[in-house]
Amino acid sequence: MREIIFDTETTGFDPQSGDRMVEIGCIEMIDRVETGESFHCYYNPQRTMPKAAEQVHGLSDVFLSDKKLFASGADELLEFLGEANLVAHNAQFDFNFLNAELVLCGKKPVSQFRMVDTLAIAKVKHPGAKLSLDALCSRYGIDRSHRVKHGALLDAELLTQLYIELTGGRQIGLGLADDKADSKDDERQPTQKESALRRQFIAPRPHSASAEELARHAAFMEGIKDSLWAET
Repeated sequence: MREIIFDTETTGFDPQSGDRMVEIGCIEMIDRVETGESFHCYYNPQRTMPKAAEQVHGLSDVFLSDKKLFASGADELLEFLGEANLVAHNAQFDFNFLNAELVLCGKKPVSQFRMVDTLAIAKVKHPGAKLSLDALCSRYGIDRSHRVKHGALLDAELLTQLYIELTGGRQIGLGLADDKADSKDDERQPTQKESALRRQFIAPRPHSASAEELARHAAFMEGIKDSLWAET
């Protein structure tokens, strides 16, 4: 299963009031394993950056002034997203901005049915706890020492690790494949028939009591006074 873990940075909280997306970072996973493929882009929002927002992510008007418009890179982003489920922390926020940008340039919005919200997952697993990305990374021992300010790609990388932990963690070395395999054929999981053929059977050891053991047992039983079985 292909999934995209993503994060956005914006000029504010509400695209309906004119706020814009200025950065997106995406990490590709297949079957809960990172593939090494990613997508990252900055966008010129065509408006000034509020100081409060700049303090969060550090993206200034000067830095964003020469970046592409979202409309000119929308197809590239949509191609990377494909039909995969999209995983984000407080995902409705990111979906709102992504879809607002798509609508502004005449593109079809991304279906809400593709949304996977790690915040909602965390609320079920840790009710009443702090559920920010920072707090959850601390809970699961995910290193975020290099995170000075928010950044879409960096946060997506952290969220990828968190998502794996929230959904069961990495289960490595279950013994289904040969650890010494060095070819593609050997790396695949063996079939049930192959596993049976590879299994080593050990002959059963003798387990009958010896004559000496039987004699000791009889002597022990005779030494028990007023036993229930003696009355039958």
